[in-house]
Amino acid sequence: MKRTMIVLAAALLGLAGLVAPAGAATATVHPAATTQAAADAVAAYWTPERMRQAVPLDSLLDPVDAKRLRVDVPRGAPQVVAPTPADVTPLAFPNGGSAWTGGGAIVNTAGRVFFTFQGRNASCSGNAVTSANKSTIITAGHCVKLEGAFHTNWTFVPAYNNGTAPFGTWAARATMATPQWVASEDINFDVGAAVVNTLNGQSLTDVVGAQGVSFNQPRAQAMYAFGWPAAAPYDGTRMIYCSGNTFNAFLSNGIGLTCNMTGGASGGPWLRQFNEATGAGLVNSVNSYKINFIPTWMFGPYFGTDAQNLYNSAQAA
Repeated sequence: MKRTMIVLAAALLGLAGLVAPAGAATATVHPAATTQAAADAVAAYWTPERMRQAVPLDSLLDPVDAKRLRVDVPRGAPQVVAPTPADVTPLAFPNGGSAWTGGGAIVNTAGRVFFTFQGRNASCSGNAVTSANKSTIITAGHCVKLEGAFHTNWTFVPAYNNGTAPFGTWAARATMATPQWVASEDINFDVGAAVVNTLNGQSLTDVVGAQGVSFNQPRAQAMYAFGWPAAAPYDGTRMIYCSGNTFNAFLSNGIGLTCNMTGGASGGPWLRQFNEATGAGLVNSVNSYKINFIPTWMFGPYFGTDAQNLYNSAQAA
């Protein structure tokens, strides 16, 4: 029987005791489509039909034992990187999961992620963030690497809508994750990033804009979560959102949010100081996993020092 978690792989919990030492370790960079020809091949691979048929990643995984999840997540100096536009004031909530109709920057910066995992076409979610290279996407660690291998044919489709790619298909030239996720797929550090190629001579965030990011912030926050859930009752055709106050996760050292999004939403951004009018905020976590006995809760990793180091590595790549 397949589980209802957004993702928790058997391998990652079985290796929880092998967590890499925390600290200032930099991200492991995995080269992807590093030439224009390779990027064109990835873009050509992801036809509208393949996008529609891609399955949520968690549907390909087996149940797991939810033990040994809690480890310390190192914290450092707080950091905030502003979005564009910079007006970030939280407005109305809560919402447990419905289609986003508010417009604003989030419609363009968030998108669906597609890749090949163990020979199957699968999907997650992600979001473009402010970065030095104007090409950085933040997502979940399991959306770039799982069960010991980095995914292939990795691409980002901002503003995805039922098979359409209004801003094009952006092939990754590098994917990466926190050292703890690369070493042992520790759910406490389930944070990934991708650096995409230019498209038609333009950089990603020059085309779609960018959300800000923040690290080492208080855990209790008013946040909005976005993603493309593709498991029932959703079908992956449109962006769904949840909003509410976060709380400490009790199985991991992450944070939780009341949210009924399902598989395929993994990697979608959690934004604090989100303004419904402008659709802009600060990415402060991502959709990571759910647990069977409380399906109305979503959990995400705490963005501490290692997530901060990952972001800095990605924006410099």
